[in-house]
Amino acid sequence: MTATTTNPAVNPRRGERRSAGMLAIRTRTVSAKTGKYLSLVIAAVCTLLPLVTVVFASLKSKQEYGATGPLAPPSNWFNFENFITAFNSGQMLQGFINTMIVLVVSLAGTILIGTMAAYALDRFEFRGRKLVMGLFLVATLIPSVTSQVATFQVVNGLGLYDTKAALILLFMGTDIIAIYLFIQFMASIPVSLDEAAMIDGANRWTIYWRIILPLLRPAIATVVIIKGIAIYNEFYSPFLYLPSEDLISTSLFRFKGPFGSQWEIISAGTLIVIIPTLIAFLLLQRWIYKGLTSGAVK
Repeated sequence: MTATTTNPAVNPRRGERRSAGMLAIRTRTVSAKTGKYLSLVIAAVCTLLPLVTVVFASLKSKQEYGATGPLAPPSNWFNFENFITAFNSGQMLQGFINTMIVLVVSLAGTILIGTMAAYALDRFEFRGRKLVMGLFLVATLIPSVTSQVATFQVVNGLGLYDTKAALILLFMGTDIIAIYLFIQFMASIPVSLDEAAMIDGANRWTIYWRIILPLLRPAIATVVIIKGIAIYNEFYSPFLYLPSEDLISTSLFRFKGPFGSQWEIISAGTLIVIIPTLIAFLLLQRWIYKGLTSGAVK
């Protein structure tokens, strides 16, 4: 008897089916890659199109801005008068100074409060510990707008309205996400380090300051970057609680009035505001990704 061969050349139907299967796989692969890159292109266009519009507007004069469309390029690519007007008339230098004061003090307070709270919740066993963790979680689910009236009354009652202390207090006391991030990192630090330090005579404060805090540097860097950008871009709180002084986010509001807005100057000021954030992100992006992914895994 002659053995049945499986060679595609001898069995044309099987060879055709195999070719059709390979063609289908290649088609699906090409379709998946095409869809992936097409979605990336669409996302890039949606992200860059508003920025391009702002750049074009910042380089136009008031007359040119009113006579041309938003995507029409400027006639003079070296027209920086709007930037000079925004920086001088908008008092953006003073806004930068005020922003840095609020930013530095708020970040220092957030780090100290967050790391201490995470240390206590992770290392100490006490009655109501799970209740505290649950209340922290519930607080993140409550929309902040629902408590604005009560918050304003508390700030006004403390005599902190129209002071930088009001913003600093609000920014330090509303970052529960930072506490959870510190707790996640804290769980990866062995308790044996605490026990070894206590055997050597160290108290809880020494353990926290000399052992725990240095080991939390990746989490601290992540919180500093994310929290710092959030404070830098915040508009509502400075506009409400510090009306007499400008932060960088509220200084551009000078160019908006009831009878019209100087959008070309606002666009130039917007680019001035974006540049420090963009530089900080490009320099520290690896810390952002590393911190977030490490915290998620741990």
